[in-house]
Amino acid sequence: MAKENQTLPEFLLLGFSDLRALQGPLFWGVLLAYLAALLGNCLIILLTRASPTLHSPMYFFLHHLSLVELLYTTDVVPRTLADLAFPHPRAISFWGCAAQMYVFIVLGISECCLLTAMAYDRYAVICQPLHYSTLMNWRACVAMVGISWLMGIITATTHSSLIFTLPFPSHPVIPHFLCDILPVLRLASAGKHRSEVSVMMATVVFIMVPFSLIVTSYARILSAILAMASTLSRRKVFSTCSSHLLVVFLFFGTASITYIRPRAGSSVTMNRILSLFYTVITPMLNPIIYTLRNKEVTKALWHMVKRQVSSP
Repeated sequence: MAKENQTLPEFLLLGFSDLRALQGPLFWGVLLAYLAALLGNCLIILLTRASPTLHSPMYFFLHHLSLVELLYTTDVVPRTLADLAFPHPRAISFWGCAAQMYVFIVLGISECCLLTAMAYDRYAVICQPLHYSTLMNWRACVAMVGISWLMGIITATTHSSLIFTLPFPSHPVIPHFLCDILPVLRLASAGKHRSEVSVMMATVVFIMVPFSLIVTSYARILSAILAMASTLSRRKVFSTCSSHLLVVFLFFGTASITYIRPRAGSSVTMNRILSLFYTVITPMLNPIIYTLRNKEVTKALWHMVKRQVSSP
């Protein structure tokens, strides 16, 4: 990505080195959240594979969403824990920073698309029940997942290529704990405007457009729910959507605040808090939300536990 006749700079990740009194509590808090995220997402992946009752399009998408969350948090957290274990900032190589950002973008965009596919699945099952098996056949589901990953790869390739061909200072310092797009982009000494316009366009396309499609799907679902005569039916239908809705607002809420708010309204501390939320807390919460608020997942979990306990 960079010119061969130039020395590639190392990036100094400041992390939380300015908050030394909090580094110990942060280390243990992030570690526990990371272990919970690993356990929860691995459990969802195992359940959606092993349980015949979860072999439906919704849980096929949930399987891939949990895989994305697992990889997403693993791309960032191990390095963050290593940095928190040392009192001073640590450097990351040029290619290490580029690789972390590339994987981060691939998984972030893939998650946007997967959440949109899950919203469409809910729309199809509630608003188009007679055509559901046609709309959400196996080939369509595989295509949606494949497109989600492909969009992530295309976006990551174009953004990483654009950002890491810009000239950087000889000793660039990133006021963050990961190589996120905006903090790295703002270090470049030239071409900022072109790159920032590109980032904002991608933000609109891959955050606002998927979110708009999700809102449209749920607007039609809400209309269908209100048209139902039975209160019990309304509650039953809404309960099938509540888990996904909560996950959508957690993910898109923090992403929108991070990438769409004006630069003048941002602060280093707030950026790090928001990034901790969507790289550590959200991947930990999603399995809990889908397990506790979804009767089918809860039932499959208890069935698996009973089977393991009763087996010799």
